[in-house]
Amino acid sequence: MIKLHFLGAAGTVTGSRYLIETDEMRLMVDCGLFQGYKQLRLRNWEDPPFAPASIDAILLTHAHLDHSGYIPLMVKRGFRGKIYCTQATYELCKLLLRDSARLQEEEAGYLNRHHLSKHPQAMPLYELDDANLALKQFAVIKPNEALDLGPNISAKWLPNGHILGSCSIDCHVEGRHFLFSGDIGRPHDSIMQTPGIPSQPDYLIVESTYGNRVHEKIQPDQQLKEIINATVHRGGSVLIPSFAVGRAQTLLYLLYQLRQSGQISDFPIYLDSPMSDSATSIYQHFAGGLKLRHQIRSNTAIDSTCEVCGNILTTPAFDKR
Repeated sequence: MIKLHFLGAAGTVTGSRYLIETDEMRLMVDCGLFQGYKQLRLRNWEDPPFAPASIDAILLTHAHLDHSGYIPLMVKRGFRGKIYCTQATYELCKLLLRDSARLQEEEAGYLNRHHLSKHPQAMPLYELDDANLALKQFAVIKPNEALDLGPNISAKWLPNGHILGSCSIDCHVEGRHFLFSGDIGRPHDSIMQTPGIPSQPDYLIVESTYGNRVHEKIQPDQQLKEIINATVHRGGSVLIPSFAVGRAQTLLYLLYQLRQSGQISDFPIYLDSPMSDSATSIYQHFAGGLKLRHQIRSNTAIDSTCEVCGNILTTPAFDKR
């Protein structure tokens, strides 16, 4: 008998965790943190409805923490199986899981120093040592190649254009066909490949972050150009909050394109995020897997995106803040 359990990202958009159970194996697809408001984050501290040591393997769609950030806690609590993902996802997880652990430690330390915890001592959800142990259990797979996981169980990672290394996971379990979408990219993204169209599964487990909303078709580079030029014209500065992995790299590329085409002027641009700087280097390393607008597929484009004519900087002053 096959059982599928929804342990997160159901009724909310974070904490992606699915459990596939058969008589022979227990597999998790994604293993993410709940993020957002406090009552949601507190769910990370609850005991899972299974023993972590009983899980045979984790299949990971991509590196974002709402899909991967619970893995160090699983390892801390006894999980010893493999964590399968693409090479780019592994490289990004090295960055994100270690940073998540450091933030957990810093928050607990802050609460203890200022006596702000209702507990005798605030503890981190997990520590850097847990993240480093978890990273030793990662196993890199090749996209579009089937991986045998056990008797009558296999999985294939299908690139889906969300962020670097992201994939949907196509699972065949005892004659049944499951497709876990993960987070899905858009067909006309500036830097990511268009998601593929998978074969017809028996069961589709799909992300629904935006529900039934229909997004307006826009040209983000032109919107960005108008905002930047209007702000610069009046002597102002443009501040752009952005996720460090994925959105930041798209913004860098759009800025590069606008500058190269003369649509914005040559003003200083500062990347105020050491993590984003590190993530951009990973994107640079895996540039061959990206789709860059105007069919620029060589490393030259992404190299220039990282530099934007030498004016995108991460300064020591910003790093220390």
